Amino acid sequence: MAKSDTDAGAPARPEPRLPKGFRDIEAAEIRQQLDMLAKIRSVYERYGFEPLETPTFEYTDALGKFLPDQERPNAGVFSVQDDDEQWMSLRYDLTAPLARYVAQNFDKLPKPFRRYATGSVYRNEKPGPGRFRQFTQFDADTVGSESVAADAEMCMLAADTLEALGIARGDYVIKVNNRKIIDGVLVSIGLDGDQNSNKRLTVLRAIDKLDKFTWEEVVKLLGDGRKDISGDVTPGAGLNTTQIYDLKRYLEFAGRIAQVYFPDAARFVEAAPELAEQQYNEVRKGLSFLGQNDLIKSGIDELILIHRLCCSQGYVKFANDEKPEAIRPDPSIVRGLEYYTGPVFEAELTFPVTGDDGQPVRFGSVGGGGRYDDLVARFTGQKVPATGFSIGVSRLQAALAVLGRTETTATHGPVVVLVMDKAELAQYQKLTQSLRSAGIRAEMYLGSSGMKAQMKYADKRGSPVVVIQGSDERAKGEVTLKDLIEGAKAAAAIKDNKEWKESRPAQVAVKEKHLVEEVRKILARHA
Repeated sequence: MAKSDTDAGAPARPEPRLPKGFRDIEAAEIRQQLDMLAKIRSVYERYGFEPLETPTFEYTDALGKFLPDQERPNAGVFSVQDDDEQWMSLRYDLTAPLARYVAQNFDKLPKPFRRYATGSVYRNEKPGPGRFRQFTQFDADTVGSESVAADAEMCMLAADTLEALGIARGDYVIKVNNRKIIDGVLVSIGLDGDQNSNKRLTVLRAIDKLDKFTWEEVVKLLGDGRKDISGDVTPGAGLNTTQIYDLKRYLEFAGRIAQVYFPDAARFVEAAPELAEQQYNEVRKGLSFLGQNDLIKSGIDELILIHRLCCSQGYVKFANDEKPEAIRPDPSIVRGLEYYTGPVFEAELTFPVTGDDGQPVRFGSVGGGGRYDDLVARFTGQKVPATGFSIGVSRLQAALAVLGRTETTATHGPVVVLVMDKAELAQYQKLTQSLRSAGIRAEMYLGSSGMKAQMKYADKRGSPVVVIQGSDERAKGEVTLKDLIEGAKAAAAIKDNKEWKESRPAQVAVKEKHLVEEVRKILARHA
């Protein structure tokens, strides 16, 4: 009796399993994503951005100070050592590689430099439902412009992109804030200085969770820490009760200002600038209740200017206006990355969705960005202003699927040419190539099975039609076309075997020279 592979001494077989937090993406989803990327690219190109591709790996020290400084830097990123023992990491986002590229090519680049990029990014973080360690982003960035108009343009770009993807105004909102405001608030409650940098970042990341957690859960992250349902503990910022209370008051004021004073100001920006300024003064007063430091003042003025610019282009909501808004100042938005230095923005989906369990589903943010004026300076020592916006393609694609607005350019599989006689492979290949040359997706069956198995194969491939040519058809210069879609419909309606044989549903013999023409007719019928 022959030994099996599992007997002692035989090599162990690897288990076919996905790495934790990763997933396979199959044909239909890939095609939908390609359609999405083409639409996003079209908007980015219309705004004058040029494509740039940077490597998947960067030297770890180039990825930014927001990454952990450890002897083996594998928290947050995936890292390996190359052959000269330098640490390299899979890119965490597409922004840090851009900063490295700009620093390396600064003298030859036009200023401002406008680029877009798309690709996979990698996070060595705990995976969860819908949260993967590899996902696709699509970024646009303007490097070399200090003008707040560049930040306003990013908000408009985000709005135009979502609408190009079929998300109507009113089903999304681009929320805008300025990190200078929240940074100034943190200074005012005693979190200034380098010694509090980690604490400030923890606070920012906690507030950034408000679209996912209740305030009570965020308080845990601001305080001693939070334990999730798995038992894992996220360390907190260690704020005291007074500091947490002040942050809560700020966020409550911020919400009122977003809903009342900015829309009131929008009514008067064009018609009565002095009345608009009165409303903007209410914004300044409301956001400065914790202090009047320079950071807060500068951040508020920049936020007001972005609002003015977006008003002028019709992207904001006027008070008591039924017109849906596209862009809304919201001083509660913070973004969780440390490198932001000014305006920040998030694209949030607002349409109601019900899950399979009947409960409401919230997609929340599908993109975001902001100003990062210090990132290039890490390499050059010279301040280079920059701002950008990034779309989370995978999350947005899931949202579009719920809306029923995902599209694909190829809903069926290829036409399959069956092989009835292995001695005639060249002839079957000729039929296949004639279809391909006409722009029709086609393949010749390359297995070794008989006709029944080949038909099953065509069904699994989602083929709309198969091409059959036995010796009789070949002698007549004909082929038989079997419409598998119509055939499936007919088979469902025909119960009697005799009736099936007599009707030979959705099957037609045509001259070989008319193959392309007749296949096109079938494909057009099912387009």
